[in-house]
Amino acid sequence: MPYSVWQTTASRLISPTALSFNRACRRTCCVGRTLPSRSSSSASSCDEDEVNARISPDWAKYRCHIERRGYRLDTVRDVKDYYLHHCSNIEKQGLHVYLSGYHRALARSDEDALCKDVGLRESLFRATRCLDGTKVMVKAVHRDSRELDIVQYLSAPAQQRDPMNHCIPILDLIDAPQDDLCFIVMEEWSANMFPETPVSLGSLMESLRHCIEHIAFMHRHRIAHFDISPRNFLTDYNGRYACIDYELSRRIDVSCPRILYSRGSEIPPEAERGRLSNPFMIDVWALGVLIFRACELAEFHVPELMRLAKPMLHENPDKRPPAASVLKEFQRIQATMSKTQHGRHISP
Repeated sequence: MPYSVWQTTASRLISPTALSFNRACRRTCCVGRTLPSRSSSSASSCDEDEVNARISPDWAKYRCHIERRGYRLDTVRDVKDYYLHHCSNIEKQGLHVYLSGYHRALARSDEDALCKDVGLRESLFRATRCLDGTKVMVKAVHRDSRELDIVQYLSAPAQQRDPMNHCIPILDLIDAPQDDLCFIVMEEWSANMFPETPVSLGSLMESLRHCIEHIAFMHRHRIAHFDISPRNFLTDYNGRYACIDYELSRRIDVSCPRILYSRGSEIPPEAERGRLSNPFMIDVWALGVLIFRACELAEFHVPELMRLAKPMLHENPDKRPPAASVLKEFQRIQATMSKTQHGRHISP
């Protein structure tokens, strides 16, 4: 089946909005080491919406605190150096035209001033590890947030040893207890799933393997991600893919959970209708959409993947397969693909 015909078929299963992919989107966040716990009475008194809301810290206030832990927040000098190095073929005037997000920074005279990437959310700031120059991302969260709780759990040694755990590498957690904040420091990877086209079938399958494995791993630990999308799986372009953004994630403690859901990148039909849904099946729906999106991005038609994703997008959430079953079938598909197929390239 030609790719164009496959694309038409896919659009019948998920909406055109779900199939669209914003290649310019850049979002990053993730996990770290254990912090001292606050008292249960203090934690219980916190308003849940408040502690789980996005943080907009005064980054200048915490600059020295973060530097004492070995990380330097980006300054005007860092930004200028980066863009002059990576955009050396663009004229000076062109930098202001094509890199409008950094226009103000490039025009500033104080090169030691902090330079926030306007393309990032207020809770995120680019930085550099002083020890070796490694580029990192720093995310501010509330100390009692669900995100920090889940990040600490997923980055604990026992979970890190599991080969199915594909959280992005966490370098540090910087506590700011006086303001009930924590700064999560993680490696900065790329939000573009594939470095260039044409893409090999093997690369597509490996990227999907990491995505499916991680969601199956999370579900095994009774955690729903709630915001599965291509932009929340990053790559280091060395064959590794990692999950980020646990802002909406929740621990699911009950055996037969049902929740109301209205956030995230992919909203399943039952949620659009305002009905209660199994949180794990919400993730399965979004994972099915991700499979189609990845194939669209790589411009591949893989009939086996279409058959895998179709039941994941069933209107009835109770008829969608669990993530563990999706992974098992994916592993079977990957194992049966020949080496010739894995090396095949399709031009865009």
